[in-house]
Amino acid sequence: MRFKYAYLMLWGCLMGLTMTSHGQRITSSPIDSNTIKSSLFKRIPYKQLIVPVGLMTYGVIALESHFLIDQNQDIRTELRENIDRKFSVDDFSQYVGTASIFALDALGIKAKHTLKQRLFTAAVSNVIMTATVMSIKNTGTVWRPDSSANNSFPSGHTATAFVGAELLWQEYKDRSIWYGVAGYAVATGTGFFRMYNNKHWLSDVAMGAGIGILSTKIAYWLLPLLDQKKQENKTSYVFIPSYNGRQFTIGGTISF
Repeated sequence: MRFKYAYLMLWGCLMGLTMTSHGQRITSSPIDSNTIKSSLFKRIPYKQLIVPVGLMTYGVIALESHFLIDQNQDIRTELRENIDRKFSVDDFSQYVGTASIFALDALGIKAKHTLKQRLFTAAVSNVIMTATVMSIKNTGTVWRPDSSANNSFPSGHTATAFVGAELLWQEYKDRSIWYGVAGYAVATGTGFFRMYNNKHWLSDVAMGAGIGILSTKIAYWLLPLLDQKKQENKTSYVFIPSYNGRQFTIGGTISF
C-alpha cells in the first residue's frame, strides 16, 4: 500500500507542477506576450500523457498483481536461461539521448531550440526525474532480481534513458522522426539490458520509462517561463543630452 500512496503523492506533485506552469501570469513586453500566453495558457495536452501514465500505471499495478508478478518472474527466468555473461552497456547507453541533443547540434545538425533552452529542459527534466525516482525508491522494499538491494522499483537507468529519448524527439522530430526513433530504440535497449543483467524487473523498467518521458514533457511545458524571465530581465537605457548655456550634461534612465 505504501507504493500506492507514494505514487499518488508524486503523481499529484507532477500534475500540480504542470498545472502551475499553465497558470502563470505574464508581465513581459507586448512584443512577445501573445506568444508566451498562448504557450502557457493552452490546455494540458492530455494525449501526450497516455503513454507515460500508462507505463507508470502498469508499474504500480504490477507491485500487487499476482499475474504481473508472475510475468516478471517468467521474464527473468527466460533471460537467465539464455545469459552467458553480463553486458553492462546500459551504464553508458542511458546518457546517449541527452548527450545527442548537444552533440548533433555541435556537428551542424541544428536542434529546434537554442543552447540555453536545451540546457534548461535537460536540467529540469533530469531534476524532476531524479527526485521522483529517488523518492519512490526510498519508500519501497522491492528487491532486485539478483537480491543485491531492495531499491529495485523503479529503474533509474531506464528513467534517465527515456529522459534523453524524449529530449531527442522534441528537438529533432521536425527535422526527421528517425532521430527520435533512434533515441527511443536506445532507451528501450537500456531497459532491456537492465533486465538482462538481472538488475530490474519489467515493472521497474516500465515505471522508469514513464517517469522519464513525463519528466521531459513537463520540462518542455515549463520552457515558456524561461523566455518570460528573459523578457523580464531585459534592460533598457534612455539617455537625454542637454545644454544650459554653460554646461553640457547627460541625463538618463535605466529600466530592468
